[in-house]
Amino acid sequence: LDDGQKVALVSDAGTPGISDPGNRLIADLVAQNPELEISPLPGASAMISALSISGFPTDHFSFRGFPPHKKGRQTYFRELGESTDTIVFYESNHRIEKCLKELGEVLAPNRHVMVARELTKQFESIYRGTMSELLNKKIPPKGEFVVVISSQK
Repeated sequence: LDDGQKVALVSDAGTPGISDPGNRLIADLVAQNPELEISPLPGASAMISALSISGFPTDHFSFRGFPPHKKGRQTYFRELGESTDTIVFYESNHRIEKCLKELGEVLAPNRHVMVARELTKQFESIYRGTMSELLNKKIPPKGEFVVVISSQK
């Protein structure tokens, strides 16, 4: 990787990084080089693809689907902020900016988040950082989004 080569992480026991030590390898690589490009292979679902490259603990996680559009939205985000699990959910391009602002109100500023846009497609983009860092990044509101929140420790 230091020489610019591409490396694949494969496993004979399912998707690497999902309830397996691959997530620790990815976390270490991202810690050493936050700009390192890590892409999932197309899989059965965007949720699993996103989790597999998050580097967050995946031995116990919660999938929350899409946030409600209106009724129950504040409760939904408050519950995310209180959860100690790794959390994954989907968000539409129409609400991703609003979603990140709402997350910023309920998550600790140092809690790590990954936003994956257009996974396994031509314009795939991965944004990583603490909640406060992500609020300062320009994330184009186009495409399909998967948001992964690290477990609280």
